[in-house]
Amino acid sequence: MVAPTASAAPVRPVSALAVREWPLATWLPVCAAAVAFVLLFASPVSTLFHDWMHDDDANYGLLLFPVAVWLAWRTGLRTDMAPDRRGGTIILVAATLIRLLGSIAAEFFSQRFAIWLAIVGLIVFCFGWRQVRSWWLPLIVLLLAIPLPALFINQLAIPLQFRASRLGTAMIHWRHIPVRTQGNVIQIPEALLFVAEACSGLRSLSALVALGVLLGGMYLGTVVSRIVLVALVVPVAVLLNGVRIFLTAFLIHFVDPSLGTGLAHEREGMLMFAAAFAILGGCTAVVRLVERKVAPGALHG
Repeated sequence: MVAPTASAAPVRPVSALAVREWPLATWLPVCAAAVAFVLLFASPVSTLFHDWMHDDDANYGLLLFPVAVWLAWRTGLRTDMAPDRRGGTIILVAATLIRLLGSIAAEFFSQRFAIWLAIVGLIVFCFGWRQVRSWWLPLIVLLLAIPLPALFINQLAIPLQFRASRLGTAMIHWRHIPVRTQGNVIQIPEALLFVAEACSGLRSLSALVALGVLLGGMYLGTVVSRIVLVALVVPVAVLLNGVRIFLTAFLIHFVDPSLGTGLAHEREGMLMFAAAFAILGGCTAVVRLVERKVAPGALHG
């Protein structure tokens, strides 16, 4: 497995960080920054956790957050780190301004992005830019745990809904089930199926993008390979949700109309999500195999 680090510089466990390495003159500004962080970001952190707990489109963040912490812990601290007080302070000031502007505009994403930016600033302040490069993967995973703005989600949902609808309709027609489609509404003799955002692949797309970034960072060695893997997420999500639409229509038409709603429909979604994970794992294996042929020196494990 490729270590999630940006270089082969020596590292040591985070737990090996000794208190005596940081004199009082170092601890004081770090503690002050930590207290300021808590005071400034308590409200957006609270709303973020609320969305992770109660929003079905955002609860994947509950998994990504501990994964990001584990990745940073596992990667360890560089022995050649060089704290950058000035750079860290500038980033912290910028994060504070974004936090305040986001609060004035009542815009949640910018406030939450400011949390992430402040964390980067603290890392730069305490450990330096080399450590940020070493923790690139956990930092990206942490960024992906922030739910996207509703405006962006709405713009993304419409084309995904249409593509999933067309694909599902083609499969239904292939099985000789009478079907008519108007927009995102699919009509079969027994029912009208509306392809909502949750059925378009949108709900799973964010989680799958995070999974693609994780798999790419841990098992692939080049930036191009990682971009290819993440780019495969969109067609995988649309394909599986087209299959879900077809499966729903098939069960309603041939088995029981009640299978199109309720618990059975939710189980279909979970099954498709598990299938998406498996397909993305297979895509990672294929891309890694190609990478070994094209750039064998890029892989280290």
